[in-house]
Amino acid sequence: MYELSAKNDRLKEDGRYELISGHRRKKACELAGLETLKCEVKELTRDEAIIVMVESNLQRSVILPSEKAFAYKMRLEAMKRQAGRPPKENASPVATNLSKGRSDKELGELVGESKDQIRRFIRLTELVPEILEMVDERQIAFRPAVEISYLSEEQQYSLLEAMGYNDATPSLAQAIKMKKFMQEGKLTDEVIQSIMQEDKPNQKEKPAFKDERITKLIPKSIPRGQETDFVVKALEFYNRHLQRQRGQER
Repeated sequence: MYELSAKNDRLKEDGRYELISGHRRKKACELAGLETLKCEVKELTRDEAIIVMVESNLQRSVILPSEKAFAYKMRLEAMKRQAGRPPKENASPVATNLSKGRSDKELGELVGESKDQIRRFIRLTELVPEILEMVDERQIAFRPAVEISYLSEEQQYSLLEAMGYNDATPSLAQAIKMKKFMQEGKLTDEVIQSIMQEDKPNQKEKPAFKDERITKLIPKSIPRGQETDFVVKALEFYNRHLQRQRGQER
């Protein structure tokens, strides 16, 4: 018999217990039909509990960019509250001074990231859900996504429409360009559309046919850009077949 244990449990203010880490192990116990599981109860403040929970989640082998972004944000905010308000000379909105230095730098050392990379990940939390999902699905690269995060919600949705219309995602250069226009107060829907219409390496080729009756008959093995040649050859073959049929009827 295997013994599964939750990692940490915490007594809440209302007398109940809160599971901090080990949620998947708890679920495994439920699926295995076990009614009890071993837990370790710890006295933790809310911020200490957040830190333990985030550290546990970051140990997973596969973590989506969005999960890492919100985990870093929660961890950093908890560290800032523990350390107190940052001094006026600290200009960064996502960092404060700890006993060892800046909180973003200390967090970076804990998770093996630079303080700049920590800030980049936290920027992803400013993306609208649809674009953040595209980052998780690797449809939008990480660095362009960071630059896009500086756009307003309305501008991001305009960009989303432009991406759909042009069947393409912004390159880093295009994302930086949009951010610059935004900072200058010049990023209109027309400007976004114009930028997204620029030729670039990741521009997807437009489908040769829009009629679904045609596209569904083209084998997926046909390389992109050769659909027209395939349809022409198919029609030529069909025409020869019709001509043979007519000859036999005579």
